[in-house]
Amino acid sequence: MPLKIGVDVGGTFTDFLVVDDTGQSTIHKVLSTPGDPSVGMMNGLSQIARSRGFDIEELARQVEAIVHGTTVTTNVTLTRTGASTGLITTRGVRDALEMRRGIREEQYNNRYTNVPPLVPRWLRCGLGGRLDYAGREIEPVDEAALLEAIELFRRDGVQAVSICMMNSFANPAHEEAAARIVEEAYPDAYLTVSSRLLPSIRFYDRVSTTVLNSYVGPTLKSYLGNLTAKLAEIGFDGILLIMQSNGGVVSPELASERAAMTLLSGPAAGPGAGMIYTEDLGFRDYITVDMGGTSFDAALVRDGVPQTASEGSINRYRLALPMLEIVTIGAGGGSIGWIDEGGLLRMGPQSAGADPGPACYGKGGEEPACTDADLLLGYLDPVFFAGGKLALDLEAAERAVGRKIADPLGIDAADAAAGMYRVINTNMAHGVREVSIKRGHDPREFPLVVAGGAGPLHACMICQELEIPLFIVPRESSIFCAAGMLLSDLKHDFVRSLVARMDRLDSLDLKKVVDEMKAEGDGTLAQENIPPDRRRFDPALDMRYVNQYHEVTCPASLDDLAGGGFERLIAGFHAEHNRLYGYSLEDEGTPVELINVRLSAVGITEKPRFNKRAEAGSDASTALKGERSVFVPEHGAFETAPVYDGHALKRGNFITGPALIEQVNTTLFVSAAFDAACDPMGSFVVYRKGYDVTALGVDS
Repeated sequence: MPLKIGVDVGGTFTDFLVVDDTGQSTIHKVLSTPGDPSVGMMNGLSQIARSRGFDIEELARQVEAIVHGTTVTTNVTLTRTGASTGLITTRGVRDALEMRRGIREEQYNNRYTNVPPLVPRWLRCGLGGRLDYAGREIEPVDEAALLEAIELFRRDGVQAVSICMMNSFANPAHEEAAARIVEEAYPDAYLTVSSRLLPSIRFYDRVSTTVLNSYVGPTLKSYLGNLTAKLAEIGFDGILLIMQSNGGVVSPELASERAAMTLLSGPAAGPGAGMIYTEDLGFRDYITVDMGGTSFDAALVRDGVPQTASEGSINRYRLALPMLEIVTIGAGGGSIGWIDEGGLLRMGPQSAGADPGPACYGKGGEEPACTDADLLLGYLDPVFFAGGKLALDLEAAERAVGRKIADPLGIDAADAAAGMYRVINTNMAHGVREVSIKRGHDPREFPLVVAGGAGPLHACMICQELEIPLFIVPRESSIFCAAGMLLSDLKHDFVRSLVARMDRLDSLDLKKVVDEMKAEGDGTLAQENIPPDRRRFDPALDMRYVNQYHEVTCPASLDDLAGGGFERLIAGFHAEHNRLYGYSLEDEGTPVELINVRLSAVGITEKPRFNKRAEAGSDASTALKGERSVFVPEHGAFETAPVYDGHALKRGNFITGPALIEQVNTTLFVSAAFDAACDPMGSFVVYRKGYDVTALGVDS
């Protein structure tokens, strides 16, 4: 039976979702192996094979596709353990990497130091040779100086070379000439050429992105090479795809060349996955939140489309590649509680991770983590955690919370755990505000889609703080991103700079740029065996008011760009600027300027089916497992609450809070202010008491 597998490698767990061609799905989780993530992935495949009664080689023969999200490049950047990198650039501008945009990140903090550049100054080599703003050659490339730079790199053990020259977005000739020499004289080096990766205006953005790609490239290339070799050893000859930061997938070969595209690989699958669980309920706008062992990710989806950004940063390093707008904070099940210098309780961003993990894991951890607090509050069953595979040590959790939190604050362990619970919920609510209020959206108008092994325990309190009346917990919430990976399309992003006032823009110039990118996208998708009828092209324009510093990216259509009249595009820019910043200059007649033209080439993939459940009525008593004393935040006290088997609940079953719904890989806490019902997908719709959900096809 053909299988498809989505794999999400997280900081604590590696998640697997296996779907067959009938729509049946199974979930698997194994501990991650940070030293070599491929070990954890192969361990998971072995577990999947054993659960089906055969060996891993037989599993490999049945799997037709694996879609893999990886944190390899993210971890390399966060820990600054990437490759030794050299930079070849234009003479006189090598310090742009360190000067950046010349703006202090914290303007009023005189002690705030610059982030160390990824390339030290002695490995940033400026060459003679210059192009003007239009790409016309002023001075040819100094090839002798280039050969000297290569020799310096070789002596210093440089593993990766970046080439980024002034005005190469207008004419790549100088960079291509330098690249040919580097490829011939230093063939073992990983090479990134800015005009291939990011041919757009703004030198600092381009040089930072190019260097980031080189810095993480060798590590990702080695990892993917190791992974594909291990898969080949077990006989896997299906398709392996790698998740990108833009929400699409690419081949391992292209991912290795453009490694910086995977810097947000794991969480990028989440926003798209939400559509499986919201569409039948009539929602096309929603916010996804994913609380794992180490981090909490939040993203906003509007009209079924995840919100994207054309620039951002990772660990304070500028990245100017398209990515989903995901806010990530250090708030997970492993987040450590601590008391700051002012005597205030804090949670995270430090994490106990997978090893040794929270104190209750019994693996030597002594720091009190969020999971320890959840256990003390009764939300977790110490003998049923991970389906009973990992017994939790209640006494160890109580000791850790007591010694590090309760004793310094002069309270008992239960009150300390309740405080830890409140603080981390507040932190996560702030993360949701970052993707909604800060970007012009009211979170009360968006249901939450709650994911992650720890997310459903905290969702009611996040919604309470944000006044969100409803959230959805998918059956597959604990491996949410793995599910999203199986629903992702191939996606390639292209950009070209074209600077012109919109009222003076030559439609032929615009058409030439769009046609060039479309042809490149067509060629790439053809190489990936995507037929023409499964290709889609989504253009967008970066526009701003004349003399403005920042641009606004506005979606367009190929018809908009081909029409020659750009009034609708200009009106769309005014409206988007007003939504984002609270004003527009349309009435003042301020002209609008085009900076970049963007195009996403999408190859639509075959998606797995997910089966719906049959109606079973509102009575959930057959799924009742027992009772447990739990802390009810609304009442500030422990109360006895029913505990239900989440796997036994059926479509239409109704549960009134407070209650717990336990599954092997996650537990949902329905607090006193909420009720829950099981929907057609088998997911749990949790809503404020009195909220009318009948219009959603869910009985209350």
